[in-house]
Amino acid sequence: MLRVHFTAEDLFDVTFAAEPLPLVELALALVAWQRTDERAVFGPWRGRVGREMPGRVRPLLDLLRPDGDNPQFVEPYARSLEEGLAAVRDHAPLLTPDGLRHAAARAPGSASWLRALWGRDREAWDQLDSAIRSAYEVLIAPHWPRIRQSYRADVAWRTRLLAAHGIKACLASTHPEAGWSGTAFEVGRPPDYDVRLGGRGLILMPSSFWTGRPLLAAHPDGAHVLLYPALTPLPLTAPDRAADGALDALLGRTRAAVLQSLLQRRTTSELARDLGISLPSVSEHTRTLRAAGLITTERDGKAVLHAATGLGVDLLHSGA
Repeated sequence: MLRVHFTAEDLFDVTFAAEPLPLVELALALVAWQRTDERAVFGPWRGRVGREMPGRVRPLLDLLRPDGDNPQFVEPYARSLEEGLAAVRDHAPLLTPDGLRHAAARAPGSASWLRALWGRDREAWDQLDSAIRSAYEVLIAPHWPRIRQSYRADVAWRTRLLAAHGIKACLASTHPEAGWSGTAFEVGRPPDYDVRLGGRGLILMPSSFWTGRPLLAAHPDGAHVLLYPALTPLPLTAPDRAADGALDALLGRTRAAVLQSLLQRRTTSELARDLGISLPSVSEHTRTLRAAGLITTERDGKAVLHAATGLGVDLLHSGA
């Protein structure tokens, strides 16, 4: 059973991660490929991945096993592939003998490559780098807009659930066997994991690939991360609504993209960066969307934050 103990302070410090992270999603995609559950949803996807995956990805399967209890260094909290690869390399001096024993006991192949990796052998680390890049090109890069779509839709729905029913209902919705015992969040699935947040808070991170019970991991800033299956797994996501012709015709292509981006709260600067448009253009589009009741805008210090309203979310999901 997973059991997460909250203090009163922790209950007020539950947030959503700002965006999906490419190497976290990559690790979970490789895990999903090896799992056998959710055949109706992931079965055809697994077949396609098996045909497309190059052989040089094979070393990753010694590290990333189907239960998800994997070494965290290979799935860093980085916002880009290159940043993530640098973070993976930086962990080389930190790998412990206990970590090697754990990885070797679970690996399907010979432990020799793992021993070389833990021994900081340059060729072994080059193999890991090549495997991550190759897997990323197959599993993540072509599907990143759909991964973000799945992520943002889940966050938008659970944000509304949180506002309407509170944090306990929001967390209980992450798994059919999730619930609460006092101030402890529990999921009745193995393996056993008992964690006290101790006032450090919790970051929620949906994944379009993960199909098992919620996973708990440490965040570099000291908080914990709860990673759980997104409402819409990747194989069921449609093309990005911002590219939908009808919505483009209704709002205009750029304005539709702004609304799509605001399924998750964003600053004016973040919108300009993500969509590749100027700050004045963002201001013009957000002003129009706000006047139509599709987004809200509020100031947080020097930042201006925008988010889709319930009406905006409904419009995006209506197939308009």
